[in-house]
Amino acid sequence: MLIEEIAVKIAESVPRLGSTRLVAVDGPGGAGKSTLADRLAVACGAELLHTDDFASWDNQFDWWPRLERQVLEPLGQDRPARYQRYDWTTRALSEWHEIASPDVLILEGVSSARAAVRNRLSLSIWVETPRDTRLTRGLNRDGLEALPLWQCWMAAEDAHFAADRTPEHADVKVNGWHTQG
Repeated sequence: MLIEEIAVKIAESVPRLGSTRLVAVDGPGGAGKSTLADRLAVACGAELLHTDDFASWDNQFDWWPRLERQVLEPLGQDRPARYQRYDWTTRALSEWHEIASPDVLILEGVSSARAAVRNRLSLSIWVETPRDTRLTRGLNRDGLEALPLWQCWMAAEDAHFAADRTPEHADVKVNGWHTQG
């Protein structure tokens, strides 16, 4: 599906997070979610938020309550959100960011379309890419020394997506081969 077609689906969707259309771009690490979300944000004039601003190597999924408290709850009440970004380099919380009540907020990242938020999503997008391609992309970005981290990360993703059944609930499925370059 083309970016323009997805943008039309978003424009036709109903806001379910206060007056904001919340769009999740989910899928496993290295699938091409960030590239797709960047392009989609431009096409929709959307605000973009990465789950990497909350997650870490040590906290792959349990960061969600902070996202709820700092972003989703205020936006659901049509109030501005304020969140503290996690810095993967310093391994600590960093500067604060604000999000006014946008028409469209794209939440990009692993587990962004989890069951806990499904009823507030205007659109859920799943990006699927072969495992070996994802691992190659990840190691190209993070370096070969990150292989053990990636192996653990991918195993945890497999367990999460199987339990959450995320792909089964996606409104749109995108082949991640086409998101790069």
